[in-house]
Amino acid sequence: MLNRVILMGRITHDLELKQTPNGVSVLSFTLAVERQFKGANGERETDFINCIAWRQQAEFIGKYFSKGRMIAIEGNLRTRTFEDKKGSKHYVTEVYVDKADFTGEKSESYNEGSQTSFNSYESDYDVISDDGCPF
Repeated sequence: MLNRVILMGRITHDLELKQTPNGVSVLSFTLAVERQFKGANGERETDFINCIAWRQQAEFIGKYFSKGRMIAIEGNLRTRTFEDKKGSKHYVTEVYVDKADFTGEKSESYNEGSQTSFNSYESDYDVISDDGCPF
């Protein structure tokens, strides 16, 4: 069986890295992802997709990304249910992030002509081009 999700979108809110009682890093965020085709009004519609990252991926995203930044993620789709305090049952679908990458978009803190090094969970990137692309 296959369960793979690859998305590129913008982070919709400020990130808050949290720790479980056992000290495991966790980060929940939402990605705004534009659809490929335009809707009836001539504009692209946007899907808001809930994502969750754990451990090193959570720490990486929390350190190098922020609200409004473009991010590319890869992971798997998971569903869960829970009951709220009123006893209503809720269904949640989330992308569990296995890998996160830069998209080549310039960071607001990126200085022209400087070389900035970023460490990812699986890769190292050196931003050395004028347009901020990590290659």
